[in-house]
Amino acid sequence: MRGIRSPHRYHRRELLRCNKGLCYVAVHHSQIRNNHMSEKRDAAYVDAGGLRVAIPLHHLIENDIVPGSGIRSDDFWSSLAEIVRDLAPKNRQLLAKRDAMQSKMDQWYVARRGQELDAETQKQFLLDIGYLVPEGPDFMIDVEHVDDEIAHMAGPQLVVPLDNARYALNAANARWGSLYDALYGTNVIDDTDGAEKQATYNPVRGRKVVAFAKDFLDQAAALANGRYSEAVEFKLTDLSGRKQLVIVLQDGTPTSLADSAKFTGYTEVDGELASVLLQNNNLHIEIQFDRHDVIGKDDPAGIKDIVIESAVTTIQDLEDAISAVDVEDKVRAYRNWLGIVKGDLKADFNKGDELVHRCLHPDRKFTDPNGSTKTLHGRSLLLIRNVGLHMYTDAVTSADGDEIPEGFLDAMVSVLTAVHDLKGNGKYRNSRAGSVYMVKPKLHGPEEVGATVELFSRVEDALGLARNTIKIGIMDEERRATVNLKECIRAAKERVIFINTGFLDRTGDEIHTAMEAGPMMPKPAIKNAPWILAYEDWNVDIGIECGLPGHAQIGKGMWAAPDEMKSMVETKIVHPRAGANTAWVPSPTAATLHGMHYHKEDVFARQHELATRARASLDDILTPPLLGERSLTDEEIQMELDNNTQSILGYVVRWINQGVGCSKVPDINDVSLMEDRATLRISSQHIANWLYHAVITKDQVVATMKKMALVVDRQNHGDPNYRNLTDHYDSPAFQGALDLVFKGREEANGYTEPVLHARRREVKAGS
Repeated sequence: MRGIRSPHRYHRRELLRCNKGLCYVAVHHSQIRNNHMSEKRDAAYVDAGGLRVAIPLHHLIENDIVPGSGIRSDDFWSSLAEIVRDLAPKNRQLLAKRDAMQSKMDQWYVARRGQELDAETQKQFLLDIGYLVPEGPDFMIDVEHVDDEIAHMAGPQLVVPLDNARYALNAANARWGSLYDALYGTNVIDDTDGAEKQATYNPVRGRKVVAFAKDFLDQAAALANGRYSEAVEFKLTDLSGRKQLVIVLQDGTPTSLADSAKFTGYTEVDGELASVLLQNNNLHIEIQFDRHDVIGKDDPAGIKDIVIESAVTTIQDLEDAISAVDVEDKVRAYRNWLGIVKGDLKADFNKGDELVHRCLHPDRKFTDPNGSTKTLHGRSLLLIRNVGLHMYTDAVTSADGDEIPEGFLDAMVSVLTAVHDLKGNGKYRNSRAGSVYMVKPKLHGPEEVGATVELFSRVEDALGLARNTIKIGIMDEERRATVNLKECIRAAKERVIFINTGFLDRTGDEIHTAMEAGPMMPKPAIKNAPWILAYEDWNVDIGIECGLPGHAQIGKGMWAAPDEMKSMVETKIVHPRAGANTAWVPSPTAATLHGMHYHKEDVFARQHELATRARASLDDILTPPLLGERSLTDEEIQMELDNNTQSILGYVVRWINQGVGCSKVPDINDVSLMEDRATLRISSQHIANWLYHAVITKDQVVATMKKMALVVDRQNHGDPNYRNLTDHYDSPAFQGALDLVFKGREEANGYTEPVLHARRREVKAGS
């Protein structure tokens, strides 16, 4: 997979010189590659269904994915060939339409540079060029066969790189998490008064953890009298053949739950109560007992742990979180998806001196109050994110050697693999409703959503699936999708199960779209600009208007600082309060901690309240975050440049040199942030914007890159696989960082994949 310029690509500065129509003056890189690598291609590919398929991918499909699916391999490849033949031209047209619209907007902004933008004039212009489409009548989505985790449960969502088996398993297993462990191991619990983390268990810290967790229980499942900290015994009694939960307090007084319906199950070991299961806001809490446990022996009621439902859903990612630049990388990710679907994926790794074996967790079984077996899903419900329309791959080519849209390949392979789940071939079930959940990123408007729906229909036909088996999660991360969100949802109203917002990609596109309008605010100011606040509310407003509550997720973006859990616990409750029934978190631990917020806030009730408010302002959304008349000091400018360049280098050096698509990257203040390509997009676009408008100079950028390379080298000095940036400024990693900035204005939509993929393949070729 290359991911470099697809055949419609052009250099923007050349396009702007054309007075009529579009001028494609740049030579397509993949065409050059194909002309000079035909002999190598013939040796590494086999013919299948009229396509040329890289041998490792062909082997994976033939030997591992097809068997047991009920699909013939010849039919799979011929169907993919037909899809490519019929839909690839439309894919190129949609990409060309993006470019044409951007050109018109560039010219419009240039003509009005320095002037105040009139909202009505701008909206009329956007309508005239087709960027803004007329809004149709009200409607409600009509999606069927959706799992409860999406339709009726509100909770955290993980996004995990599918090319890393260990991480993929950790995320899938993060459905349940120990609240005690999450509190003990993070800064949610302060380390004062002797409560610091130590090499061995610190009972002082442990007591703080227990107190915090019991306070949480008081909020989520209050007792009729007293508090959980006063409980000395939990026991069950019989009433008319149904178990009742009784809690005995320190003074011997028996009490119960304030809402007895929240007691939904229990487990016993050797006749002793081992756990009780509570339910609140459709989420479960398990209180576990063991008076012989190191924690339970010191607890008055013998509580050894409190386990809560955490990552209700997880996105297994083939896009921003991974580095997959060729068929080798792609096959590794596809193979992990197959292993998760079939339930046989395993990962062994060393944790200290211990060899750890990781596999998927089984379902959890309880006895309900009536005596029946109650089975709860032991794993997060999995969605899979494919790549965007702009990505092309050489893992499969036409007979003439032309790359095919990578999203076509992703869709066919992802769904063929998921057929094993639909047929019950795996050890565990993912979707019990019989659906496949596909998240589609970087869609620009309803026409592109419609094209994706058409692709999904063709995949269903190819694999013998009922219409609308494949559901779509729409990433609201591009400006043209935001302003046309209602029509985007309408285009997929029988499939949509997810819309979400994301500051980083959305801001990167905002900067690129309005590149010609003027210099942008510093990034911290952009986060509080009217457009971004309206964008966040608009997503919720439109989602509620279109009937997503009770049927689909309305999501919010990532908490990027995995080590700053105290701040997350204090602030991220704003997401459920904003009406989002899911929000992204960077780790299973974060999912457990964020899970508490969904017990404190009834999101579906909140959505009902928000349905009465006025829709957010489209005028605000269409107002770019320009610097305007504000003047910045040299110190402010340099500080912003330092932050952006350090962010770029810290991410790029791992992506290009080590193939790490998502990881904790220290920022300029040594605070670790979970970063993926969205971070790179906003930082590189911001520098490109300031460079274009002469806020900074090229020499200043290069000098700052070299200065920040010293910082990044220091931050990575403990990594034995790390290669110093300062040793070779002509290295692919350092030059790639410069490319992202200096070519950022030219690259369509400011996407980073062309540079990253080319430079990563350069490293792989030389290793």
